[in-house]
Amino acid sequence: MPVIRPLATPVVALAATLALAGCSGSGAAAEAPRPAWHNTEVNAVSRAAVAAGVAAVTSMKPDGTLETVALDLTAGRVSWRRPATLAGRLPGMGVPPPAAVQTAGGQGVVAAAAPGGPGGKEALLVATDARTGRELWTRPVRSTFGPQRCGPYLCVSEHTALAGARMVVLDPLTGAAVWRLPGIAEAEWSDASRVVVLRLAKHPALSAHDLKTGKTIWELPVEQALAPGVDMSGGWSFGAAGGDLIGYVAPYTSPRTGRASTFGVFSVRLADGTVNWLRPSVVRVYPSGSPGFAPVVRPVDEQGRYGGFARLDPGSGRVLGQITADQVPGTGWWLAFPRDMTRLGFLKPSRPGASFELASGRPVPVAGQRGWSFCVTDPKPLALVKETQGFYPVASLCEFDLATGARAASGAVPPQWFTGSQDGWRLWRDEKGGLHAVRDAAGTTPGMYG
Repeated sequence: MPVIRPLATPVVALAATLALAGCSGSGAAAEAPRPAWHNTEVNAVSRAAVAAGVAAVTSMKPDGTLETVALDLTAGRVSWRRPATLAGRLPGMGVPPPAAVQTAGGQGVVAAAAPGGPGGKEALLVATDARTGRELWTRPVRSTFGPQRCGPYLCVSEHTALAGARMVVLDPLTGAAVWRLPGIAEAEWSDASRVVVLRLAKHPALSAHDLKTGKTIWELPVEQALAPGVDMSGGWSFGAAGGDLIGYVAPYTSPRTGRASTFGVFSVRLADGTVNWLRPSVVRVYPSGSPGFAPVVRPVDEQGRYGGFARLDPGSGRVLGQITADQVPGTGWWLAFPRDMTRLGFLKPSRPGASFELASGRPVPVAGQRGWSFCVTDPKPLALVKETQGFYPVASLCEFDLATGARAASGAVPPQWFTGSQDGWRLWRDEKGGLHAVRDAAGTTPGMYG
């Protein structure tokens, strides 16, 4: 994704200030204005995290270094900035957002990895007051995937480049360790009392733990959920759907054997780790919704040939709609979905594309149809300095006219299946790095990135 440096002067548009004037004698009910803003003072390269009225994001400065930026969630103004680092993060995992936690007392804490150690080449976990940026505590972690919110706590992988790698669960206010888990792990889901982590090892496993004590509630080897031969090097993603966790493990082709590892989509019951359903040998397609909201997949046979496309019900794993391989319109297309994901569109730049109803598989005319797809199809890695190369910013979506293949000049808000929502707020990055927010949803729901 090309990165355009931020403007010298921030542009923050507050739609909340546009009050709708009532007309005397009119029977039409006025629609309440939606709080919204757009900040170009940041060059956001990660997703945003929200807690206690603050949005926090990882931003790239014009000199190629990274910083953690906190913004007032209501107004979109920058509250504070601190240096950030990717020391220990794998490029395939993307740029991590800061972790934002609201404590039981209502205080917000933002934690992120900052440069530390000799020459700033190691990671130092820094926790700050979310609103003021006042430093609360620091913890040397040397190398890390980055902190994550785990219910009311922080989960942090530390020393990931060493044999003694571990995940620690920390009190966000004091930095005190609550419990530890040996090995490298990443939190995939949590609530106020439990966390489910993916433990990365030769034989990876999901395990659920009590957040206060670390006691293991259940454990499920990923190979038991899918099949032997899993290699997490290809990537993974998880999303919650009600009382279930839906996971996707991508294939990884061994440079030694040329064979692909085991891959597919599966569902696990959060209460006890029971496998609900399995769809082996399917790849997740992009763009699409979170695995926990609207998994859209494509089967791959043993010869590596792709089939059609199918949208799955995250609750049951059954096919809600599909098109066959012979309906795919040749090559040179990118997927595009409407706001409600009822149709599957094939976007062809500067040319008419194609569209199908997912429920029936029937083709539909593209005249007047619009779909959301990646703004740029040839993303470029971030021009980072003092960091491992190969990192990309989170993708941005644009709306396209499927009949012409051109961008639609609508300025519309991206769909919720892409942005997700956090406490009713939806935040996203545009292709120039600007950060947008609108409060038009309810609760917290997963987006494309889980």
